[in-house]
Amino acid sequence: MLIRLFEAGDRAAVIDLWRRCGLTRPWNDPEKDIARKQAMQPELFFVGILDGAVAATAMAGYDGHRGSVYYLAVDPETQGKGLGRQIMAHVERALEAVGCPKINVMVRSGNADVAGFYQAVGYEENEVAVYGRRLIADA
Repeated sequence: MLIRLFEAGDRAAVIDLWRRCGLTRPWNDPEKDIARKQAMQPELFFVGILDGAVAATAMAGYDGHRGSVYYLAVDPETQGKGLGRQIMAHVERALEAVGCPKINVMVRSGNADVAGFYQAVGYEENEVAVYGRRLIADA
């Protein structure tokens, strides 16, 4: 798999992948999420290309204290073949290159498959609660 930066022409394929992976939610407009990422640290938005098509994505961020990963997605038809590991390793190298000491990921409650993936690639569950508040409504 070739991993490269997101390009504008990837938009439709990326959103389709996120939908097929169950990552989209009514309160998060993927078009707006992509536009926001393009305005803020676009160098941390990656796509994995396999056989000419978008097969994986990862959107990362670094605030000077911790890194975060969002929209990690692998085409359901190619899951289990190491593509998730590849794109996560790429994200980790990119964040480490900018001095990021630790990465946090959020996994929706009850998503055992995704939790298992992160554990398999070396992430540990931290005993924290995540609180959120929407400042701008997308819906």
